[in-house]
Amino acid sequence: MDGLKLHDLRCFDAVATQGSFQAAAGVLHRTHPSVFAAVARLEQQLGLTLFDRGGYRVSLTEEGRLFHGRAQLALRDFEHLQDYAGQLASGEETVLRIVVGDVCPRPKVLGLLSRFFAERPRTRLHLDYEAVSGPVERLMDGEADLVFHRANPSDPHLERIDINEVAFVPVVAPGFLPFDLGPDITPEAMRPFTQCVIRDTARKPSPENFFIIDGAHSCSVPDHMMKKELVLHGLAWGHLPQWLIADELRDGRLVSIAGRHIPGRMETVAAVRRRDKPHGPVAEALWLHLRVEGAL
Repeated sequence: MDGLKLHDLRCFDAVATQGSFQAAAGVLHRTHPSVFAAVARLEQQLGLTLFDRGGYRVSLTEEGRLFHGRAQLALRDFEHLQDYAGQLASGEETVLRIVVGDVCPRPKVLGLLSRFFAERPRTRLHLDYEAVSGPVERLMDGEADLVFHRANPSDPHLERIDINEVAFVPVVAPGFLPFDLGPDITPEAMRPFTQCVIRDTARKPSPENFFIIDGAHSCSVPDHMMKKELVLHGLAWGHLPQWLIADELRDGRLVSIAGRHIPGRMETVAAVRRRDKPHGPVAEALWLHLRVEGAL
């Protein structure tokens, strides 16, 4: 196997695919004798007879058929390696690291990303999920190129494109509360009942209080889908994004308890990146794509 040439493998693949040395020579823009010699050299190096040359058209032997399958994989890997090297040489990113936060309206954001990456198959999307203060921490620690989450608009280290307004609604399952529902329910009245909250995934959690009632028993979950299930099953109450529970509110499986004492909250979800860090050409193209197609 020493000295195996890529050229010989390509000639072998062309003959196997095209069915003749002449056709392979035409596809490769080589002469018939050079293709014939390349295949013969490969057979000699491998110690295998790859083609049956006894008929009108050459055909693969059983060994040739098995070897051809592996050879095609090797040639494909080499082409990917060449593309990868060219991408590195051009400065184009091979991976973009994006974090989707817990408040993010996923259908809209995933649609934006799908349309962008469909036109850039050479750059791989590495997508992660973080909650509460986790997304911005990942961004500031250099572990993400872009996050979709809430962010402090006055932070000079960050720039943002507002993507969506998300209303958070305090909800319960029917029959969860032993008293009549109305706009005057107070935090004190809700204190005896288990409140479901999202766990902060940050290594250094934020001290900010997101809807938590002091003194109430709480249970924590990793995301809003799990939180929704707990509330639906009457295990807790909590604030949920309206886009996630629109059907349940409409058909009565969930009931809003929003009022003047527990008003809910409006959050702005934005695409957020570091202002003080350089961005590659694919990241810049994605930023422009979000500014054109995703901005409020």
